[in-house]
Amino acid sequence: MKSEFCYKYPKTLLNKGTGFLSDYSHSLNPYTGCSFGCSYCYVRQMPVSIFRKEEWGTWVDIKQEAANILRKELRRAKEKGKVTIFMSSSTDPYQPIEHKEKVTRSLLEVMVQDPPDFLFVQTRSPLVRRDIDLLLLLKDRVRVSMTVETDREDIRKHFTPGAPPISARLKTLQLLTDAGVPVQATIAPVLPSSEQFPEKLKRLVSRVCVDDYFMGDGSGGKRTKNLGIYSMYEGIGLEKWYDPSAYRIVYERLLKVFSKDQVYLSQKGFAP
Repeated sequence: MKSEFCYKYPKTLLNKGTGFLSDYSHSLNPYTGCSFGCSYCYVRQMPVSIFRKEEWGTWVDIKQEAANILRKELRRAKEKGKVTIFMSSSTDPYQPIEHKEKVTRSLLEVMVQDPPDFLFVQTRSPLVRRDIDLLLLLKDRVRVSMTVETDREDIRKHFTPGAPPISARLKTLQLLTDAGVPVQATIAPVLPSSEQFPEKLKRLVSRVCVDDYFMGDGSGGKRTKNLGIYSMYEGIGLEKWYDPSAYRIVYERLLKVFSKDQVYLSQKGFAP
């Protein structure tokens, strides 16, 4: 799927952390729109997507002068108190266009010079490895959360054909861990996976977050239901995985190889 790119000049970048992200003072999105276009993405049901005529995944707005805006906003926000930032809530900060545009990298450079109290980087892209040099400078004020919804590539291709391969994400977790960057693997949403999945993660991380449509789409699963995701499970005969209790399958498998304090559920796993 080809994406259309537009350059935009936003007035602000930092948004107040609310709802699912109320543990954070701010959220930060380097782009609007996301070319990964995951089938189940809850953002498809949000105003940013609904009011756009084009289909989610086919357009991306690139925010210009982002570093300068953040520099000023960060200074102002820090005068008011503690600053904790979730990047990103409605786009992937390392989607393919970041290779060329480097908006996310420019924001990290600002935060290295003037660090927030905490930065949470949420991505499913191996491109985050490019910025290991900057992430290390933030020391324990940063955590990179890599989405790995499943260990099965056939399942990944069925639900998110535009997203990076699972093997590349696991390799990136290894590189981040080896470099000393604080990381977690995030199984969100929980997709059908093999019994060996927890073992694969155990070699790479010491912290895992599990989330699903029912806990994590901000509407108790309604947004996801409206996307017709159930039929995608029906199509491969795995309906039992589309259920509010399905996360327990993976959660219980994880607890066989991780200790209880290493496995987080939903909002707690995303908190600073």
